[in-house]
Amino acid sequence: MKKILNDIDQLVEDMLNGMVAAHPNELKRVPNTTVLTRKKSPESGKVGLVSGGGSGHEPAHAGFIGDGMLDAAVAGEVFTSPTPDQVLEGIKAADTGKGVLLIIKNYTGDVMNFEMAAELAEAEGINVKSVIVNDDVAVEDSSFTTGRRGIAGTVLVHKIAGAAAMRGAELEEVKLVAEKVIKQVKSMGVSLSPCTVPASGKPGYSLGDNEMEIGTGIHGEPGIERTSIMTAQEIASTLFEKINHDLDLASGDRVSLLVNGLGATPLMELYILNNSLSALLKEKQIIVVDTIIGEWMTSLEMSGASITLLKVDDELEDLLLEKADTVAFKRGV
Repeated sequence: MKKILNDIDQLVEDMLNGMVAAHPNELKRVPNTTVLTRKKSPESGKVGLVSGGGSGHEPAHAGFIGDGMLDAAVAGEVFTSPTPDQVLEGIKAADTGKGVLLIIKNYTGDVMNFEMAAELAEAEGINVKSVIVNDDVAVEDSSFTTGRRGIAGTVLVHKIAGAAAMRGAELEEVKLVAEKVIKQVKSMGVSLSPCTVPASGKPGYSLGDNEMEIGTGIHGEPGIERTSIMTAQEIASTLFEKINHDLDLASGDRVSLLVNGLGATPLMELYILNNSLSALLKEKQIIVVDTIIGEWMTSLEMSGASITLLKVDDELEDLLLEKADTVAFKRGV
């Protein structure tokens, strides 16, 4: 295993301190926790947004702290949910009296610990609601999940719910728009090589030189098929057909497109994949109103990519295009 670190037992601690050191005007750390918040949090007059999960998916989620997205993010150990007491600290840090929305990726540990933290917060008088993102259409259940997994579509939930909160929407309104996104957003990915969790020191699975896996999860969970390497055009077509089985897109429908690298995929290859997918959507007369390319929900150094499509209406498109200013995602600033 070759990785840049000092002490495996301190790597999350070192990463969080490194993020604050890199962005001292945007981020601060809640002392003695794994919680990062906005430097100016809590900001009065707005609903607080909190997300998080196991580390190893950077920039998710702390990279999305800032204007128009999250107020706090809670980090667990690599691929391990943060504990309820840590999530509770994140809720407290984001609360301004207007309530807090928890955006939870659908993994069993995350759901259990975030919901437990919500109960603890409510016992302290904080109004908390939560939504669960389950955008991965690859499998119905996996080794980490009951039901579909939450992957890169979570970033669009952060973006749109964050815009609604920034405009002054009430907690129930922010929750409703987040649920609307979750209903309309679908994703699926492929992996070309595995990642190595530092604590284990070896890859989570193996792939042959000419193999790829379709539908791999962001923790290396098995997908639906292992096959020979496909072209970008074939990957785009395969993922689109699976996603569209759920979205049922028709000519004239509008979508937001997110092409996400899993940690070790060159931007050049993401653009090539986008080129193939954009051509496919154009052929089907599906209108792309927004395209987001980059690494947003990674899996350590896994090579591969995921595609996310969000079917938008006027409300979602308007909120999606609202400005945002976070460490990792900027729009209109």
